[in-house]
Amino acid sequence: MDNVENTGEFVERRYSSTLTGIVNTVQWVIIALILAFVFRAFIMEAFRIPTGSMAETLRGAHHHLRCQKCGYKSDLGADEPGSGGPKCPSCGFLDETPIAKPASNGDRILVLKCIYQFTDPKRWDVVVFKNPHDPSENYIKRMIALPGETIAALDGDFYVDGKILRKPPKVQREMWMPIYDNDYQPVITKGQAGDDAASFHWKQPFVGETGSQWRMNLFETTYFTLESDPSSEHTIAYDADLIEDFRGYYAYNQTIQYSTEPLCTDLKVRYYAHLKSDAGFTGAAVRKYDSLYRGRVSFSGEMIIEKVTADEVAVVARKDAGSFDSSRGVFFEFSVVDRQAILQFGKDKLKYELGQRIEDLSFVETKGPLVEISGAGNLKLSHVAVFRDTYYTDRQSKRPRPGKPFSIGEDEFFVCGDNSPHSYDSRKWYDPGKGNNDKTYTAGIVPRDYLMGKAFFLYWGDAFKPLGANIPIIPNFSEMKTIYGGSDDQL
Repeated sequence: MDNVENTGEFVERRYSSTLTGIVNTVQWVIIALILAFVFRAFIMEAFRIPTGSMAETLRGAHHHLRCQKCGYKSDLGADEPGSGGPKCPSCGFLDETPIAKPASNGDRILVLKCIYQFTDPKRWDVVVFKNPHDPSENYIKRMIALPGETIAALDGDFYVDGKILRKPPKVQREMWMPIYDNDYQPVITKGQAGDDAASFHWKQPFVGETGSQWRMNLFETTYFTLESDPSSEHTIAYDADLIEDFRGYYAYNQTIQYSTEPLCTDLKVRYYAHLKSDAGFTGAAVRKYDSLYRGRVSFSGEMIIEKVTADEVAVVARKDAGSFDSSRGVFFEFSVVDRQAILQFGKDKLKYELGQRIEDLSFVETKGPLVEISGAGNLKLSHVAVFRDTYYTDRQSKRPRPGKPFSIGEDEFFVCGDNSPHSYDSRKWYDPGKGNNDKTYTAGIVPRDYLMGKAFFLYWGDAFKPLGANIPIIPNFSEMKTIYGGSDDQL
């Protein structure tokens, strides 16, 4: 006779097993939530960038623009529209047309919350902290000066304890701002009046001296070409009055007051050199106050940096470049930035020290900034562009003031936004910070206990909206990037 299980016992057993499964599931959900809260509170948290004070490194709500004349792409902050229309950072066209497209949301980043519990912040880190004047708000800026240091500002740069702050290479790449890109040229007849109400005029800003054999935009291309005797030098100079000068103007901020911004003298020239003969050279020059610095590479591969003053022309640095294919475009870059002249050709780099301390620098403003390109022999240049460095303005700044360095105490930090003239940061905080129990903090500093973490990755920026969707839900992988900060690497 087959055994028959008691039905009541079977139902009770099955009910008990189901209840146990539900209890186990709830326990795992609770544990997962606890771990998520712990992870968010102590390890990593996502933040959204609310404003444009860290642009272009990190953007708040912004518009994507493309110049109507030359097609150059740029971003315009939507959080502080300002006055006037957006100005193209390459060709200089001032667009008064109303912006029809909706703004993109601010970038979303990941922040390491616990890192400063185990290590001190490094200079140039991008840090998230509590606003000293309203601790309920979160701010994000770049770390500039550390406890016990004295900071001064001069010529758009910061000096700590009398020595210039030089940015690590990856940070410097974030800081360069375009002035001119020859790959983007207005499609209107070059040099003629435009067909709009503004009658926009555009001329090639690189102009040859009398007798120069340089040819710019030959046959409607974007190449610069030279065919000359290898022993005969020919020079073209950037005419800042034609489209865009060297002022500290930020295209991210809509404004018509760019003419009042200070002149930036930290500049860079970049192009690819196609060497077409066995003899000659290619080079560029940047003038900083009373000295002209020239970086040159001979077709044989010798790299030199010259310093030209009213009294002499002196070779101040020299080396031989490594192997390169002269028939293909070789990357060329020459910059004067953070008190260094830097020449790069291919993978080789040559530097000249201009002096790191304030007393090494003579600010004799006898001449304004200048950019030149020179050469000899048969060569062609492509992707020619000019950039300027971020200029830390002292306009409306309370600290540090000219001739009045600012001292930072123990467990205090000095921070600034990359979007220098449009960042409310340590330079402009007028009132002391607020702490618990009526405690106050020194005006202009971030206390250690207000540091929340280090920004390290942009994971969501300019996401796509699929057809019919109102919310951006498809990630834009091209916008994802590491947020670079403090490093021991040298520019």
